[in-house]
Amino acid sequence: MNAQTIKEEWLSNIKGDVLAGMTVALALIPEAIAFSIIAGVDPMVGLYASFCIAVVISIAGGRPGMISAATGSMALVMVVLVRDFGLEYLLAATILTGIIQFALGLLKVGRFISFIPYSVVLGFVNSLAILIFLAQIPFIFGASLPVYLMTAATIGIIWFLPRFTRAVPAPLIAIIVMTAIAIGTGLTVLTVGDLGTITKALPLFHLPMVPLSIETLLIILPYSATLVIVGLLESLLTASIIDEMTGTKSNKNREVKGQGIANFITGFFGGMAGCAMIGQSVINVTSGGRGRLSSMTAGLFLIFLIIVLGDLVAQIPMAALVGVMVMVAIGTFEWQSVKDIAKIPKSDAFVMLTTIAIVVYTNDLAKGVLAGVVLAALAMAWKMSVISVSGKEKEDGVKIYTVKGQLFFGTMAAFIDLFDYTNDPDKIEIDFQNSHIWDQSAVEAIARVIDKYQQEKKSVYVTGLDVESQNTLDKGFS
Repeated sequence: MNAQTIKEEWLSNIKGDVLAGMTVALALIPEAIAFSIIAGVDPMVGLYASFCIAVVISIAGGRPGMISAATGSMALVMVVLVRDFGLEYLLAATILTGIIQFALGLLKVGRFISFIPYSVVLGFVNSLAILIFLAQIPFIFGASLPVYLMTAATIGIIWFLPRFTRAVPAPLIAIIVMTAIAIGTGLTVLTVGDLGTITKALPLFHLPMVPLSIETLLIILPYSATLVIVGLLESLLTASIIDEMTGTKSNKNREVKGQGIANFITGFFGGMAGCAMIGQSVINVTSGGRGRLSSMTAGLFLIFLIIVLGDLVAQIPMAALVGVMVMVAIGTFEWQSVKDIAKIPKSDAFVMLTTIAIVVYTNDLAKGVLAGVVLAALAMAWKMSVISVSGKEKEDGVKIYTVKGQLFFGTMAAFIDLFDYTNDPDKIEIDFQNSHIWDQSAVEAIARVIDKYQQEKKSVYVTGLDVESQNTLDKGFS
């Protein structure tokens, strides 16, 4: 990394990155505690994970300005492992997750994110926005009037303050103001401290106390494999979204390796596996965070809050953080996709809605995204599987068949049946100017058509092939 790169990624936006990172750190605390509870572990496991991952990924990651930490999608995978085998096996699974992710980064799997259709990306974004919103409902459902007022006031500050000044992130101001009001008035409202006990202690190096055996590997491998898939899907999709928001590009393969390094280190410091967080990343970017310093600040300020200001942090009203996350959900949701749903192809709309439905219903990002990719692939295969030929006989007695559509394994059988072998004249020309030959099945289809005509003592000429199709055909017949 040269001096220019360091300056651009670390020092070009110091004020914006520091303030945005501080805002993110405040919002990370309740989520890390909540995700720890979901996984069935002590709240400090999630807090230590968020600290370690945020700091490490700021250095090793491939997307400056993106926030990675303990996440709900990863926590859900851990529930059964923790229940059946305990925390030590979770730490071992976290280390193994990091090793596998780093190996996949070396294999450059980050490039495969381009194979995820935009309709699936939209489904991913919208479903996570919905999940972020739904996660706030338990904190305000049936709550007291002060909770509603504080939530509404937080939303109001975040909505209106940027119209007057952007010197300090509006969410940070909102959290400070609401905390001051709650402490100053002595209001009885749910606070961060009510979610779990915050221990004022630094994470210490710790080797997972598990047997070093094949049996242990077989226990943790299925969970680690799932964590790898979920973590990389969420991280790479979030990176793509932040790319679009900031108008910059990220290094996807470096991000994959960075996630691996972060999880590997985290497992040795008492933390659970994590990945990129779209909600926190959106908070960071919209608060002015752009560089690696924002993620580093988020991690360091988080541990500072825990060690030095733990008692004060415990008094932050959840209503303030709920208001922040509601605005994140609103800002994350792609509202234009709703307006355009009647304009886009029906298959794309179906894929997007199905992805949303599966992710929201199962609370499992991997299932939704994988289902969306499969549906999109099937829809594309269906569109490509339409092939037709139109025949026209010229004055010299040669009949020209013009092929329209893609010739591959999916259209092979239909293509063979489109010719009138018996009644055609002695000379046949098959024009592929409006088609393309994709695979060996296509070559075999052409060979069978030629063979059928030759059995009728007729000659066939194939014309109009592009260079790639001609090469495929030549290799197939050689």
